Amino acid sequence: MTQALSTTALDQDLPDEQSLYELGQQALDHARACGSSDAVVALGSNCGLTTSLRNRELESVEFQRDNDLAITVYFGQKRGHANTGDLKPGSIREIVEAACTIARHTQDDDAAGLPEPEHLASTPMDLALDHPAALSVSASRDWALACEDAAFAVDPRISNSEGASVNAHRSRDVLMNSIGFAGCRTATDYSLSLAIIAKSDSDMQRDYWYARAMQADALSRSDEVGRTAAARALGRLDPRKLKTQRAPVVFPPQLARGLIGHMIGAASGNALYRRASFLLEKRDTQLFPDNISIVQRPHVPGRYGAAWFDAEGVATREQAIIQDGYLRSWLLGSYSARKLGLSTTGNAGGVKTLEVSPTTDQDQDALLRELGSGLLVTELMGQGVNGSTGDYSRGAAGIWYENGEPAYPVAGITIAGNLLDMYRAVGAIGSDIDPASGILCGSILVDGMTIAGD
Repeated sequence: MTQALSTTALDQDLPDEQSLYELGQQALDHARACGSSDAVVALGSNCGLTTSLRNRELESVEFQRDNDLAITVYFGQKRGHANTGDLKPGSIREIVEAACTIARHTQDDDAAGLPEPEHLASTPMDLALDHPAALSVSASRDWALACEDAAFAVDPRISNSEGASVNAHRSRDVLMNSIGFAGCRTATDYSLSLAIIAKSDSDMQRDYWYARAMQADALSRSDEVGRTAAARALGRLDPRKLKTQRAPVVFPPQLARGLIGHMIGAASGNALYRRASFLLEKRDTQLFPDNISIVQRPHVPGRYGAAWFDAEGVATREQAIIQDGYLRSWLLGSYSARKLGLSTTGNAGGVKTLEVSPTTDQDQDALLRELGSGLLVTELMGQGVNGSTGDYSRGAAGIWYENGEPAYPVAGITIAGNLLDMYRAVGAIGSDIDPASGILCGSILVDGMTIAGD
């Protein structure tokens, strides 16, 4: 294994689709033989290489190769679930029998069961998610080294590194059920990241940056990642506190998608049927300004989150979540849909590639030039978001702007509001979309938030 790792990485083959389908069928057949009325099986296999380097020294090389099988069985509306990492036939039989035993001892659940057959996906799509590459440990080490070197070359105040890491992974997942659905998804994921430390006479600050893509060319951006990480760390040196005030706040794309994610979580079936959502009774009401739309487009090739079926095998579809500012759709799987007396929207397992429409052709820098006085958030801390009420309060650090120009870094502050108020106060969404996520969103300007400091 050591010799192989010194020369190759993602040229390691995953089990082919047919092999996984055959294992899945074995599990379904055994579930039927054990008396289940229905069953669904999910199989996954993945391999990957992670190379970590710190201060020009190789710290670790990790090769990953894992398998997993999870089965859910139904005895009428009794449900049992079990999983294993061993795909040998004997282990599959044992785990199926364990799931059946669990199901026999559970209570009936009126919402339990497989999706209705008419909702199942039937047309496979090639969504261009799989781009395997042979990646050597020496090449990944060189990319990490170039990343660190680029950071240290920026400024002598870059004093230390917390490490550069190169990750390359490939996964293949199969989903099958007892009413005829079978689907496979194979995808690759490559990333490069660096955490760097800057030091002045009176302060020390840490920051990071990364590149991520489905193709290995993401790793060739090592110089850019290093320089950006260094600039971010330098920009945080000698921060000040702010007086408590109300001011505009700009969230860069990497943080802006979190604001959208809170809305998606509140529009999801599990939160709704548990009545733990700040969007209860808000369907067909206006949440955002009327120039904002948020649309799920799951069938665009090459995007994170693209999928032709959801976690239950239901067909995914394009749908407007926010249309001209109005909330138009919930995000439901079969179980939550039944709980709510509705139909599945093909969102079991979450949302599938969201496009958040820009309201301007300006990027983040242009938005900030027009900001006047306000805060660019560069880091958020804590978990201060209440999904039931929408109350939002997060520790933050960032850059304070005056007259559209950066004035000084700030830290030790809290930004607060209510998500419903924040959505209504979105003044602009920039064109600087970060593609390294299933939520495609540019910078978001919220016209007024409470910033708590001194």
